[in-house]
Amino acid sequence: MGLLAADPIGEQRERPGDPAYLAAFDELDADPRQLLVVADRNGEVVGTMQLTFTPGLSRLGMTRTTVEAVRVRSDQRGNGLGQRLLEWAIEESRARGCGLVQLTTDGRRADAHRFYERLGFTPSHVGMKLAL
Repeated sequence: MGLLAADPIGEQRERPGDPAYLAAFDELDADPRQLLVVADRNGEVVGTMQLTFTPGLSRLGMTRTTVEAVRVRSDQRGNGLGQRLLEWAIEESRARGCGLVQLTTDGRRADAHRFYERLGFTPSHVGMKLAL
């Protein structure tokens, strides 16, 4: 949770240490269509992401992967870890029979946009959210 809160956007919405995260983790961990991924270096968490595998009717019943909560610890950025995480996610998606990998990224994250586009992602849709 510290990685999710370790930037100006995340620090506004995350509260590391809040017990709500434990319940959310248990729910995700019990769902076979959810995968929480942790990059570990010498016993320390240095990266994370969440993958959701969603079956669908469109595109001939294609299953797609949604990538969320991609974070690399600040002192580990620039060494290729983020690229390795995303490349692994793409290969895992192929192995699970997915035909599409999708993600949204906050409009304020210009560096992230360049990173994803460099990996072949295209800004093909407009993401919308409704807070409840």
